[in-house]
Amino acid sequence: MDTKFSLNSADVRRRFDQASTTFDSADFVHAVTRDGLFARLDGLVVDAGLVVDLGCATGAATRQLSKRFRGARILSIDLSGGMLERCSTRRAWFTKASYLQADARAIPLADQSVDVVFSNLLLPWIDNPGVVAAEVSRILRQGGLFIFSTLGPDSLLELRQAWADVSEHEHVNRFLDMHDVGDALVQSGLRDPVLDVDRLSVTYSDANALFRDLSAVGARNSLACRQHSLSGRIAFERMRRQLESNAGASKIRFDLELIYAHCWGSGAQPGDGHIRIDATTIPHRHS
Repeated sequence: MDTKFSLNSADVRRRFDQASTTFDSADFVHAVTRDGLFARLDGLVVDAGLVVDLGCATGAATRQLSKRFRGARILSIDLSGGMLERCSTRRAWFTKASYLQADARAIPLADQSVDVVFSNLLLPWIDNPGVVAAEVSRILRQGGLFIFSTLGPDSLLELRQAWADVSEHEHVNRFLDMHDVGDALVQSGLRDPVLDVDRLSVTYSDANALFRDLSAVGARNSLACRQHSLSGRIAFERMRRQLESNAGASKIRFDLELIYAHCWGSGAQPGDGHIRIDATTIPHRHS
């Protein structure tokens, strides 16, 4: 792993805690990929008793999953306590819903205990997606489904270029390409991966509007090498002006490469050092 793209996990959690009250106002990209995942899910047959919404954010997918898998237990997992609190307020009264604050790189669930893992745009916030894939492989029963979306390397190139014009440091997360994602799935023990790519273009009238939306969903720079000093704020202002300059008289546009994937559990056995609990022991949370 290239250390210059290492993420500060505490900073990621803090940003999403802060964004928990504003996330729903600017989650249109998440809505696009969420709809894309459910469209792909419609063509798959799986008998589910326990479904995990991994990186659930404020719970929009959790609610849909409860309708798609009626009668199944839905477990919403997120690193952010603030996001989980918002997620719990969206809970439908008739669902078997539980909430768990945990890191996707160390999921505290028993081996082969989960039937479906659904994850919408979690992997861009993970240093090494292969670690998450290995954890999913461990908790999925044989024949269980892992379905997720992530971003490809052609995402946010306009923002990356504007930063490159004014700074020698990295400021935008690295995103793996589809082939690397597929390799990580296979290496983790998951089987029969199917991946496809879509594109999404978003336009803004000015840079400030873009950064307001990025802040609202917590999608700002959380690289460990990020500058926190006055010089960092000066560099940001230079980048903002450069981004608008690169756009010229046009609106600011940025492109996203959307990767969708699903694969199946093989019943792989984990190594030592994993924490295991029985998911059925997690109490229901009633509003």
